[in-house]
Amino acid sequence: MQGDAPMPDGQVSDAPPDNWVDTHAPAPLRPYLRLSRADRPIGTWLLLLPCWWGLTLAILADQSPRWEDLWIFAGCGLGAILMRGAGCTWNDIADRDIDGKVARTRSRPIPSGAVSVKQALAWMVLQSLIALGILLTFHPAAIAMGVLSLLTVTVYPFAKRFTWWPQVFLGLAFNWGAMLAWTAHSGSLGWPAVILYLSGICWTLFYDTIYAHQDAEDDALIGVKSTARLFGAETVGWLKYFLVGTVLLMGIAIILAVQPQASILALVLALGGPWAMGWHMAWQLRGFDPEDGGKMLQLFRANRDTGLIPLIFLAVALLA
Repeated sequence: MQGDAPMPDGQVSDAPPDNWVDTHAPAPLRPYLRLSRADRPIGTWLLLLPCWWGLTLAILADQSPRWEDLWIFAGCGLGAILMRGAGCTWNDIADRDIDGKVARTRSRPIPSGAVSVKQALAWMVLQSLIALGILLTFHPAAIAMGVLSLLTVTVYPFAKRFTWWPQVFLGLAFNWGAMLAWTAHSGSLGWPAVILYLSGICWTLFYDTIYAHQDAEDDALIGVKSTARLFGAETVGWLKYFLVGTVLLMGIAIILAVQPQASILALVLALGGPWAMGWHMAWQLRGFDPEDGGKMLQLFRANRDTGLIPLIFLAVALLA
């Protein structure tokens, strides 16, 4: 558990040391950037990578890359930054009373008093409107998908109050981009994208259960639910199930998308992605230690590389 001493200059306790917000951002903007987790970019990666999976898989499926895919690629990147920021702002507004009772989160801008609730709401709306402007440049079907995603974003902060599985709701929100980006390229939703979405949810259950072990003690004291508390000593066994689910579902999505249209070489290369991803997740399991909060945070952050692995394989398969 983190110490109770206040952080210097409004810094957040679990932000990486010497991050760009604390060292280079203008001082008046720092509380808002911290509210958006700009000082902790791992969440943006975890939101973005399923988008890029969906886009590359859609291109593999129809073997029809277009120049507009470059904008979808970039738009997903910008949208992930903005919507992750807006989502985190909403999460902190909803959790402002809880965050003040947890050692790791009491230094966040709202419970620490650096940002008021009204200021946070205005910041959330600004980020959301800019993200909407980007979304409106996509295919109409993708725009509809983007609007639907707001349901998952809205519900997630409250999930820990009524279910032991709030990580499922995080997975529903964080992996929606797999379907949205597929739809932005192809113009309609396909089963490979849906199965890829389910694979991403399994991945989220894996990494966010690891993450939640940092707060298990405080969560128990204040009555907040999580899969970390639910699984307890059986966590490693559950993480193995999530690993297998991630790999199998992603493999099925790739087979459904790629096999009818591409060469055997492309299929084999694409399937190498979930295989290698699974090995990286297995490496995380070997280092799992719920008593070491610093180790849990390190493993959680390693999932940027976990998610990049299948993207690299899918990109190489495009060239086959």
